[in-house]
Amino acid sequence: MSDEPVLPIVAVVGPTAAGKSDLALDLAASLGGEIVNTDSMQLYRGMDLGTAKLTVAERRGIPHHLLDVLDVTEPGSVAQFQRWAREAIADCRGRGVVPVLVGGSALYTRAVLDRFDFPGTDPEVRRRLERLVDEVGAPALHARLAEADPEAAARILPTNGRRVVRALEVVELTGSFSATLPAREYVDPRTVQVGLDCARRDLDERIERRVRRMWDAGLVEEVRALEAHGLRDGPTASRAVGYQQVLSFLAGDCTEQEAFDATVTGTRRFARRQDSWFRKDERIHWLAWDDPDRLAQAIDTTRTVTRP
Repeated sequence: MSDEPVLPIVAVVGPTAAGKSDLALDLAASLGGEIVNTDSMQLYRGMDLGTAKLTVAERRGIPHHLLDVLDVTEPGSVAQFQRWAREAIADCRGRGVVPVLVGGSALYTRAVLDRFDFPGTDPEVRRRLERLVDEVGAPALHARLAEADPEAAARILPTNGRRVVRALEVVELTGSFSATLPAREYVDPRTVQVGLDCARRDLDERIERRVRRMWDAGLVEEVRALEAHGLRDGPTASRAVGYQQVLSFLAGDCTEQEAFDATVTGTRRFARRQDSWFRKDERIHWLAWDDPDRLAQAIDTTRTVTRP
């Protein structure tokens, strides 16, 4: 029998602004771990303030993986991210380091942790659907998706043309997008998810304060600089909450106050979708975001998957 320690895979999940980054850092420091980012927008270089990306100083000297790996003009892919994240996890564990995943992108987290295979693609079908998006708009195609696969449509925003196209492509190739989502089964049974629970009123207040801090720190200037590097044409990055609203302000489509208010509203809406997704996963161990003993409880939870 090997004497090598059994290292867990730890994921900190929950809605935006609930304090996931702080808990992940505490866990990494306590367990001898490193951080693996699972926020789809923190993958982008230069998207710092609007994604609440930790500065180098705020990372406490703990190595972080999968930050700043894409230009804002590049599309994001869950399949691509799955490969990168699993490589980062294997690298950490191979060096005797506990990987601590953290981020609010629920699909990205699940694609890494669970047995999750992606359906194939057909370039001709994809191009035809992309032309349709240009001709009739994403909401019209979303309505078509709602007829073909209501469950899939319920999880995708009508304005997210890229995801609507992908879902319709899978429907056309396999008959159902929803059916391609797997049962909840970890790739490695030594996986544990810790969720941060925050009451809606508290979360709404934290979100508004966070957006105000982003604005005061220079979010508009950050977006203006990224716009010069192609952000407006980025198929994924341009849709990020905050960035999309500031781009509208810079284009003269709304006032700065309207952009701020829309960012707060959009972030709150996003947080509700995150919470709804994570609540469906019965494997998550929920902790109160403001519990002074949350770190000790989280560490004890990790021991449940490392005990012989």
